[in-house]
Amino acid sequence: MNFFEVFMTTLQTEKINTAIFSSLVIILIGYFCRKRGIFDNKTGKVLTGIVLSLSLPALAYNSFMSDISQETLRNGMGLLVWGIVMYPILILLTLPIYSRYKGDEKTTLRVLSILGSTTFFGIPIVTAIYGPQGTLYASIFNIGYRIFLYSYGYIKMSGLSMKKENIKQMFLNPIVVATFLGLLVWIFQNYLPQVVVSVEQNGETIKKSVAFLRIDHTFPQLFQVFKYLGGLSSPLAWLAIGSTLGAVSFKEAFSDKKTWYYTFIKLVLIPAINIVILYALNLVGFPINLVGLGTVVIMMATPPATVAVAYAINFDREALLASNASLMCTMVAVLMAPIWIVIIEMIGKTGAFI
Repeated sequence: MNFFEVFMTTLQTEKINTAIFSSLVIILIGYFCRKRGIFDNKTGKVLTGIVLSLSLPALAYNSFMSDISQETLRNGMGLLVWGIVMYPILILLTLPIYSRYKGDEKTTLRVLSILGSTTFFGIPIVTAIYGPQGTLYASIFNIGYRIFLYSYGYIKMSGLSMKKENIKQMFLNPIVVATFLGLLVWIFQNYLPQVVVSVEQNGETIKKSVAFLRIDHTFPQLFQVFKYLGGLSSPLAWLAIGSTLGAVSFKEAFSDKKTWYYTFIKLVLIPAINIVILYALNLVGFPINLVGLGTVVIMMATPPATVAVAYAINFDREALLASNASLMCTMVAVLMAPIWIVIIEMIGKTGAFI
């Protein structure tokens, strides 16, 4: 089969087309609700606040409520390492990529390229495609992002040294707290205090020892609350994206060549660079499977981080360029996400990243 036939066959996979269709339809609903006045100018911010403060922390913690296996631990630790190492690589690579620009333009474009909206835009898509395993991998991979967002991003955009408030924000963010707590429970679950619970296995009820913080067994009522909250993350995030797009004019962003160039770098080149490097590392034994690769690519093919754009506006670092780049990239990212999902599935069909 040629490339087009493989692409169409992959796109016809029910799991893939259902996730793509659902995300696009809900984004369009958010867009039309804003245009019709059903959503006002505060709706996007309210929805975003719910997603970042409640839904994603609940989703992150629940994703670690599973038995640990050597393969999952190995791939998870590989993603943790790559999620940290990748950022210095991107910091270096963006120097020649944006060599034609000078001063604040160059700084802003580099920071917005390195720091994407992995939490708000990326994790809901990863969850929709790969389920709990994808959420677990995304939460681990995102640890490096949080470190560089509140350190490198702040220092470059402000021109100042690291502030105490940023360190607090880095480690006391609800998503970070939930991720670290869940990660520790997942890794050390066999060494934590144990309780005996009844579980269904092969149609039979058996007794099993689990860590007391495995709330899926020890406190199923709370686990279900977290599950409901986590289930809101994708639809609320997509509604917020649609509402944001429905409130702006695309004319100015579309007329700026810099935003087109930036969008290509952010949504095409950087994910492709990740694929090439990870493929090479995989050949020499670096631990990453197809779900891990898909998680990385989807998380990197995202618009700029809202915090990074806020830095540009707050510190007067090409605020208009940052806003236009964010708008353009968000719109194109909605279209690129399905393409990258299909490409990852096609890579999987080659037998790589098993």
